[in-house]
Amino acid sequence: MLDTQTGIRHARTLYLIAALIAILLWSTSFVGTKIAYASFPPLTLGAARFAIASVILGGIMLLQREFTLPAPKDLGMMALSGLLGTTMYFALENIGVEMTTASSAALIVASYPAITALLEFLFYRTKISWMRGIGIAMAMFGVYRISGGSGGEGGEHEFIGNLLLIAAGGVFAVYNFATRKVVGRYSMVTVSFYQTIAGTIAFIPLALIEKDKWQMPTTESVWMLMYLGLFCSVAAFMLYNYGLRGLTAGTAMALMNLVPIFGVALSITVLGETLRPGDWIGGSIVILGVILSVREKKKPAH
Repeated sequence: MLDTQTGIRHARTLYLIAALIAILLWSTSFVGTKIAYASFPPLTLGAARFAIASVILGGIMLLQREFTLPAPKDLGMMALSGLLGTTMYFALENIGVEMTTASSAALIVASYPAITALLEFLFYRTKISWMRGIGIAMAMFGVYRISGGSGGEGGEHEFIGNLLLIAAGGVFAVYNFATRKVVGRYSMVTVSFYQTIAGTIAFIPLALIEKDKWQMPTTESVWMLMYLGLFCSVAAFMLYNYGLRGLTAGTAMALMNLVPIFGVALSITVLGETLRPGDWIGGSIVILGVILSVREKKKPAH
C-alpha cells in the first residue's frame, strides 16, 4: 500500500514537472515572437513554426517506429484539438502580440487558469467554491485593468491586441478539454503529431493572406523561428500533453502563474519594455485571483 502511494506521488510529480517545463518554455515565446516579427508577419510565422514542428515530430515517429493510425473518433478529436490549440490559438496570439507589448501579453496569459475554471463550471458544471469564484472575478478584473480598462493608455491597437489575447485564453481552455479525451490512449508523440499536422494545414491558407508582406528573413529571425518550432512547439506541447495525463485542466493551467514572472522579466531585459502602473496593479490582481481560482479542496481520506 505504501509503495503504491509513493508511486502515485512520484507519477504526479513527473506530471507537474513536465507541465512546468512546458510553461517555462512558453513564457519565452512572447519575446521570441516579437524578435521573429522582424522578418515574418504573424500568420506566416505561425504556419512556418508549426510546419517545422510537424517535420520534427514526423522524424521522431520514424526513428521510434511509432506510426499509429488512431481510431476515426480519436483522430477527429486530435484534429479538432490541433485546430484549437495550434491554428486558432496561435493565430489570435500572434496577431495580439504584434499589436500589444510582450509584457502585457504575458500578464494576460496569466489569467488563462481562471478562464479555464470558469469554462469548466459553465460546460461541465464543476462546483466552484466562493473562494474560487472570488479568484475568477479578481482575475477578470485584473485583465480588465491590463487590457486598457483603466484608461486605454496603450491606444486602440494595443486594446484590440489585448482583446485577441483574452479570446485566445478561451480557445486554449477548450483545447485542454479536447486533448484530455485522447492523451490517455496514445503516446505524446502521436497526439502531438496529428494535432500539429491538422493545425499546420489549417494555417497555410491563413499565411497566404500575408504573401504581400513576405521578405527575405534575417539570420536572427530564422534562428528564432527554429527555436519557436523546436522548443516552444514540439517540446512544450509534448510535455504539456504528458502533464495533462495526470493533472486536471485547472491544475495544469495553474502553472501559468509563472508565465508573467518570466515573460515580463524577459520583455524588460531583452526588449527594453516598461510596465505601466496599470500593468503592475492588474498583473498582481490577476496572479492573486488565479491562485484563489485554482485551489482544489482535498478529498477526505477513507
